[in-house]
Amino acid sequence: MGLYSTMSNISNSSIENDTCATQPGSVRIPIIFMTIGILSNCFALGILVKAYKRFWQKWRASFLLFASGLVLTDCLGHIITGAITIRVYVLGKDWETIDSSDRLCPFLGTSMVFFGLSALFLGSVMAIERCLGITQPLLHSAKVTAHCAMFILGGTWLFALVIALLPLTGFGAYTVQCTNTWCFLRTSDFKSGLDGGILLLFSSFGLTALGISFLCNTISSVTLVRARIKSKPHRQGKSHHVEMLVQLMTIMCVSCICWGPFLVIVARIGSLGTDSKTTPSLLFSVRLAAWNQILDPWVYILLRKSVLKRIWNITQLCMGRQNIRLHNWNCSSLQNTIKTAAMERSMSAAKKQSQISRTNQSQ
Repeated sequence: MGLYSTMSNISNSSIENDTCATQPGSVRIPIIFMTIGILSNCFALGILVKAYKRFWQKWRASFLLFASGLVLTDCLGHIITGAITIRVYVLGKDWETIDSSDRLCPFLGTSMVFFGLSALFLGSVMAIERCLGITQPLLHSAKVTAHCAMFILGGTWLFALVIALLPLTGFGAYTVQCTNTWCFLRTSDFKSGLDGGILLLFSSFGLTALGISFLCNTISSVTLVRARIKSKPHRQGKSHHVEMLVQLMTIMCVSCICWGPFLVIVARIGSLGTDSKTTPSLLFSVRLAAWNQILDPWVYILLRKSVLKRIWNITQLCMGRQNIRLHNWNCSSLQNTIKTAAMERSMSAAKKQSQISRTNQSQ
């Protein structure tokens, strides 16, 4: 596992302490993050619930259910981990006072692993669901019902919870990390090979989820592009397919940017151990990962068809395209008026001719 000797661990610990000592410790930052995250996720959850009530009997219901589960997971993650982090800041990061019973740190670490993996797993589940709905619509409509989606959602949460609980059974451990503001899997001073193994397990599941999302979204995109090139109506609700695929692609990009560095660094620590360059990189990557729960809900808030149409109309208005639209409307209206007048004239002429013929017949 690439463990260091005792002298190397001592030197690395001093370097880490020096690095941590330079980190800012204002309680305003977690309060702002928590507030923005909760408000954003609650707003997005309201939008998704409203949409689910409209489509609960249609093929779109399963996607909305998974999306609601993802936003709910992010919201609960902000509430639980944010509240603990704020308490840690308020009490001066003194873990002997904060967690005298040694239960808070394992709970915080379990929460971070659970909510992190749940978000990544749900992103891949949503990508699989959309890929199946686009490429195999008949199978999707027959198998992926609302009850099936709820079962999959519960199973995803349960699987993430099982992984998060492994350190509590002796497979690794949760420890206070650098800056004394958060708890996670042991990243330094490994006691056994299990400490590195649980890090590799966590990172491998996260990277696999990102890979599945990328593969399924690519297949869905290629399928829709081929249907567009063939100029054939692909599936019912094609615009909704495109809307959901755009949302999924954005979520995947956000997850890769936010979670990718953290997962790679965790995998490196699990296989090679910690050095002087790893600690600041780990701190930066975990803060970057925290943005994922803030950015996810804005995907559903901004990347809706109605919002995109408004943005498109505003963009055309700013570019002066409204004159072209008005010109086209006037031309089409003039053409319709001419056609209507011609039809009225032909109808009146036909009536006059029929009246004349009837008069001649009567005479």
